[in-house]
Amino acid sequence: MKILLTVASLLPQYGGPARSVSKLALTLVDAGVDVCIWAADNSAMTTPFIPQAAALRRESGDLSQVIGESRKPDIVHDNGIWWAHNHRLARLTARHHIPRVVSLRGALEPWARNHKRLKKDLAWWFYQRRDLQLARTHHATSHAESCNLGRLGLSVPISVIPIGIDIPQRSSKIVNEQTEYGNKIALFLGRIYPVKGLPMLVQAWARVRPEGWRLLIAGPDEAGHRREVQAAIQAAKLDRAVTFLGPLEGEEKETAFRDADLFVLPSHSENFGVAIAEALAHGLPVLTTKSTPWAAVSEHGCGWWVDASVDGLARALRQATLLELPTLRKMGEKGRSWVEAEFNWGRVSKEFVALYEDILRDPVAGRR
Repeated sequence: MKILLTVASLLPQYGGPARSVSKLALTLVDAGVDVCIWAADNSAMTTPFIPQAAALRRESGDLSQVIGESRKPDIVHDNGIWWAHNHRLARLTARHHIPRVVSLRGALEPWARNHKRLKKDLAWWFYQRRDLQLARTHHATSHAESCNLGRLGLSVPISVIPIGIDIPQRSSKIVNEQTEYGNKIALFLGRIYPVKGLPMLVQAWARVRPEGWRLLIAGPDEAGHRREVQAAIQAAKLDRAVTFLGPLEGEEKETAFRDADLFVLPSHSENFGVAIAEALAHGLPVLTTKSTPWAAVSEHGCGWWVDASVDGLARALRQATLLELPTLRKMGEKGRSWVEAEFNWGRVSKEFVALYEDILRDPVAGRR
């Protein structure tokens, strides 16, 4: 079985897809799949997320050559939409009769559709809707994303498979240990971008002002949004309570998770929310909004799932920050056990292999 994985970029600054597509490629290789990977910016050749010795093929250059007859894959698995290369892949795979899986990556979630709406509406009616209808299967990372996708009436089968998570070794965190930031830490880790809801979190933090707690914001600035967040922090007189850490990778990222006591993601929209799963895997309780597909954090007793509003966040912050650290640790352990069972990469790769095998048995089912 030959699978071609395609994505806009595999560089660290591209965020979650660069990491998860790379990891999917590696776990598929481990499962015995013949994998080829291509990125629109040619970063498949240099990505730090795939070891040079990995037993897969890296491609660059023109897509027509990558999927030509001599190297024709059995399935193309494209990650993302809206880009020019996604449109080209839709046409090339149809011409060569190659079934195509499209991972939406949240691109059709309501918030994402409304962001730069005019431009996307034009693209939708000119080519994007038809491109999606040419796919053999759409991949959603959560049931919430699947439901939103189903409302578009594209008449293409939808497969729900979560993003896999690396489960770190358990750390020997000492209760009440002192860090350079204070005794108790709430961590946000993600892009500093309007969809992430940081101004709303700042307002909620200003309302609660939890004693003995500090908020750390880690991640890359996008579209200059950090200035807006900093302005909100200064207006609320929270300069001493909030610290920006910048983008974190590797050991620095691990340290941030290890030192934190609570993870907060106040997003207006998430198709999955990898950072939530990572936080849970590190044994952190999670506070997030109903605009993410993580209702189960409340059901599993490992966090809070609240309205995406200042009121909702403030109420949950007040509850979380009044809990003793041992109680927060116990909540985090429940979350870790859950994601270890449900979101490990071994399980996720098996689900993708099963999906590919089903497609090969019936490569045109559901297509118009």
